[in-house]
Amino acid sequence: MILKPRRRGDWSPGRTQTEEALLPTAGTNTGGCCAFSMMGTFEEILSLVEKPSRYIGGEVNSVRKDRAKCRLSFALAFPDAYEVGMSHLGLQILYAILNSDPTVVAERFYAPWPDMERRMRAAGLQLSSLESRTALRNFDIVGFSLQYELSYTNVLNMLDLGGVPLRAKDRREGDPLIIAGGPCAFNPAPMAPFFDAIVIGEGEEIVLEIARTVGAAKERGCGREKCLTLLSEIEGIYVPAVHGNAARIKKRIVMDLDAWRLPAKPLVPLMNTIHDRATLEIARGCTRGCRFCQAGMVWRPVRERSPAVLRVMADEMLCATGYDEISLLSLSTGDYSKIEYVLSDFMNRFYDRRIAIGLPSLRVETLSQKLIEEIRRVRKTSFTLAPEAGTQRLRDTINKGNTEEDLLETARRVFEGGWKSVKLYFMIGIPGEREEDLEGIADLAYKVLREGKSQKQVNLALSTFVPKPHTPFQWHRQSGLEEILDKQRFFKKRVTHRNLALKWHDGRMSYLEGIFSRGDERLAVLVEKAYRLGCRFDGWSDVFRFDDWQKALAETGIRAEDYLRERRVDEPLPWARVNCGLSEDFLLKEYHKARTGSLTADCRMEECQACGVCDFDSVRIIEAKKSQDGAVEPVETEGKNKRRAGVKWRLKFAKVGDARFLSHLEVASALIRAIKQSGLPLSYSEGFRPHPRLSFGHATAVGMESVEEHADLLVEDSPPGDPGRLCWRLNARLPSGLSVEGIREIFPGDDELLKNIKGFEYEIPLPEGLAGHRLHELERRIGEFLGKTEYIVIRQAKDGARRRNIRPYVGRLVVDRQALKIILLLLQTEGGTARPLEIMTHVLGLEEEEAKRLRVIKKRTLFGDKIC
Repeated sequence: MILKPRRRGDWSPGRTQTEEALLPTAGTNTGGCCAFSMMGTFEEILSLVEKPSRYIGGEVNSVRKDRAKCRLSFALAFPDAYEVGMSHLGLQILYAILNSDPTVVAERFYAPWPDMERRMRAAGLQLSSLESRTALRNFDIVGFSLQYELSYTNVLNMLDLGGVPLRAKDRREGDPLIIAGGPCAFNPAPMAPFFDAIVIGEGEEIVLEIARTVGAAKERGCGREKCLTLLSEIEGIYVPAVHGNAARIKKRIVMDLDAWRLPAKPLVPLMNTIHDRATLEIARGCTRGCRFCQAGMVWRPVRERSPAVLRVMADEMLCATGYDEISLLSLSTGDYSKIEYVLSDFMNRFYDRRIAIGLPSLRVETLSQKLIEEIRRVRKTSFTLAPEAGTQRLRDTINKGNTEEDLLETARRVFEGGWKSVKLYFMIGIPGEREEDLEGIADLAYKVLREGKSQKQVNLALSTFVPKPHTPFQWHRQSGLEEILDKQRFFKKRVTHRNLALKWHDGRMSYLEGIFSRGDERLAVLVEKAYRLGCRFDGWSDVFRFDDWQKALAETGIRAEDYLRERRVDEPLPWARVNCGLSEDFLLKEYHKARTGSLTADCRMEECQACGVCDFDSVRIIEAKKSQDGAVEPVETEGKNKRRAGVKWRLKFAKVGDARFLSHLEVASALIRAIKQSGLPLSYSEGFRPHPRLSFGHATAVGMESVEEHADLLVEDSPPGDPGRLCWRLNARLPSGLSVEGIREIFPGDDELLKNIKGFEYEIPLPEGLAGHRLHELERRIGEFLGKTEYIVIRQAKDGARRRNIRPYVGRLVVDRQALKIILLLLQTEGGTARPLEIMTHVLGLEEEEAKRLRVIKKRTLFGDKIC
């Protein structure tokens, strides 16, 4: 197709594909990646479940490989919901590393939500990958990321849905190797019976060693037993069938983070996720020495990335994703040695693109005035301050190393900087806690609130202390469930100010977490029993089934008190087979210092504390290399946020194939990110959180296809080049099934988009082989409906049921027998319109589930008295 010069009101086509090519045929994958086998049945299921975008794949930057050309297939399995797993940086890193090897194909799996699981089991569907819809059992290796003890039942559910035997001893030749890694692997005992191998430590280097070892063994015709023997010889891998309980496995450490770049093209989720932003890990490890913190102990030593490398990675990520925020990630972001330099550099570099910077993890004394001033330049991202304990005595017990004055001074700076709220994070149940410590938490929260004076908000979050392996508190008792519930009730009575929002972690979940945190192999029976009873997503309050966990404990004869109790310091520990580098002498010394409230200095600032991790040769602290650029000069930004007049453009786009399962907000987010990536100079709103000036037509329902959607955007200047080229640039950055079909300028005097839309034409393909009497019945019902002037339906709204006459909204309704489809024209008025689902259920007499299984295609949009 030849692009003609643009005239007033002309559309410029974005793709040279016909409408027929754009629409999928039945049973055909249009490029969107389905999550489960049997596409026809799968498509019907997606129309019936909550948040179907969890399961379709096809994200921007996802990798599709020819599996036949790869010698090894590697399934990356995250045992939680899609929106949690897609927020996890570790999985993104492993996905990029594995797929960088041309001989390896890595694909993703997430835990299906309970409604999806029920539908899958009823339809006989197996869990399959997002990228190629390959069943889990057909991969060579399945690697689970164990981030949280309450995801263990999801691991078993994913194995079962994937057609893989749950226990390692029951697997045979032809079954995949099931491995695991992550923080929970530092106590591998409770889940060891379910895994063939467990990775201890950091995964960047070892994951390719695993893939290449198994790939080579596969080519030589080696069986499972030989593969496991070969894996057991790799440092950092625990193979229960080979090592038993006698071995002591040393963790893997990646020393040079600069040599291991973060993914240049991170996966961009289709739905809003827990952390909907670019994540830049600036450092790993922590030496502050908080005695409760497992991460601060097991991920030692501290290793920092250099500012120059961070700048390159930030540029790459933003160009490849279209995000409007970067989160600088580490265990304690304020402790990064070049934090002020990096923050100033990023703010200057990305200010014009309205990129905000977030610091998610901060010690109260590290949030300087300089950091606050830099962050507020674009958008006031949230601050979470973690005093952990309410009194100085208890803060000294846990070696927190900061004071009440530090907290109040930081809160004062935050409020004076223009923030209207701050989040405080405390723990209850810390060893040595007294009633005065609980009072201290409430008192501190009120003091922080007073620092903000009027109209400020303090969000108070309480979690329960859970003793963790490889920490000085690993021998301590965990508070019982009733104790925790009593303390939570105390805070409910004590914290009553309207500007103090109180939330706490479910004590029942902490109770279970504590059982597994320091558990042994006997708990495998408990996990399996709870799974068989229906427990899933145990960290999600809306589906958590504590009664079933209590039943599982009773039926297995396992006593929670045996795992929550205090341990003797000379008692054998289930996690002793793991060597994370810390000496037992160091942990014991810290255990005794906690009892006396003695502090231990940070070895980055004072003398070495002899924790045992560093050998001062190959393993040592690595601080960021000094930048060659010198100090960052501030860039004048005064007045840059002032709105310019701008030029308005209208996009015409389609959402077809699997993209029809995206919600209106998900489509909007994808388009906004693509527009940012394309380099268009978007105009932004003013205020606390600047947004691109973009408006959409009426929302299209989830599950409905549309070949004609519209959006208006305001840009500060006319886009360079021809509109067809711009459409191509946008489409290259959109997920599968979304495509910009045209773009034209909107001139002064043109009606606003929503005001000018007068209706929509839909097609509803009918199943092939539909009996003639059924067609006749549809035509009869349509005739009766069209012969009426009033047709009342009941709509459920938040404020109750409402009666609505939908007859005036229906301009045309007819059965096309030759094409075997229904044609529906709905009129849009100021009073609203009818919904296709209402027509199918009320007028055509279909059951709601039957109607939802049918494809509905929005074919045309009526503008004024013509089709645009």
